[in-house]
Amino acid sequence: MRAPLTAAKAATAALAALTLLSGCATTAGRQATTHDLDAILATSRPEADRSQDRFRHPVRTLLFFGIRPQSRVLLVWPASGYYTRIIAPLVRRSGRLYAGVIAPGHSAFLAARLARYRRLLASRPHLYDRVRVVTFPLDGGEVLPPGSVNMVLTFRDLHRWMALGVARKAFATIYRALAPGGVLGVVDNRGNPSMPQDPCARNGYVRQDYAIKLVESAGFRLVATSEVNANPRDTRNYPAGVWTLPPTYRLGRIGHARYAAIGGSDRFTLKFIKP
Repeated sequence: MRAPLTAAKAATAALAALTLLSGCATTAGRQATTHDLDAILATSRPEADRSQDRFRHPVRTLLFFGIRPQSRVLLVWPASGYYTRIIAPLVRRSGRLYAGVIAPGHSAFLAARLARYRRLLASRPHLYDRVRVVTFPLDGGEVLPPGSVNMVLTFRDLHRWMALGVARKAFATIYRALAPGGVLGVVDNRGNPSMPQDPCARNGYVRQDYAIKLVESAGFRLVATSEVNANPRDTRNYPAGVWTLPPTYRLGRIGHARYAAIGGSDRFTLKFIKP
C-alpha cells in the first residue's frame, strides 16, 4: 500500500508537473496561472521569504500585473531573490526571466550581493538555469535590445532611484526594453499625500500621485491601480524612515513590538503599459 503524500511532497509534485508541462501550453489563463503560482509558493522556500508573503502578497500582485507562464519578464534589481524564486519556475519553459542587476564596479557590497544571487541561481538549476543575468545601467543606457520583453517589474526600487537621482534614466531604459503594449509594474512605499514630496525620497516613501506623473513623463500610460499591498496601519512617520519597519528594523530592539505590529509599509501597486 502506498504511503499518502504529505502536503510538502504534494506541492513538490505539483511544481514538478508545472516544470514538465508548462512547455506544452501556448497560452495560460488567470486560473491556470493562479494554480501554478500557488504550487510554487507551497514548495520549499527560505523562511525569510515565507515571512514576507503576508506583506508582499506575491500571487495577487503578479496576477494583477498579468503575468503568465509565457511572459518575457525583466525583473529589476532582484536583490535577495524573493521574486526570482517565484517567477523563474513559472516562466522557465514558455517564457523568460531576465534579472537586471547593478554592475558592482568597485563596490564590495554590490559584488557580494551579486555573488549571492548567482549562487542562488546555481543552487537549483532545474528551476533557475534559464534565468539570464543582465546589467541594468544607471546612465539611461540599454539593459536589453529594444522590445525584448513584454513585462518589467520593479519592487521598491523607485525611492532608491530617486535617492540616486537616476529615476528618469531608469524609466527611459525600461521603456526601450519593453515591447509596445508591454506592462510595467511598479510597487513602492506610499508617501503621505498631504506632505510635499522629497525629490530624494530620503525617508523611503514616494507619493502615489508623484510616482504616476514621473512614470507617465517617460511615455508610459497608467491603466490600473491596486490596493493589494496597502497597509493602513503605516503612519509613515518613523525615526529611521521606512526602514524602521520590518523586515529591516533599523532601530534594532527599540520599539520592536510596536513596529512588528504595524507590519510592512503601505505600498502602492501601479500597472502601466507602453503605448
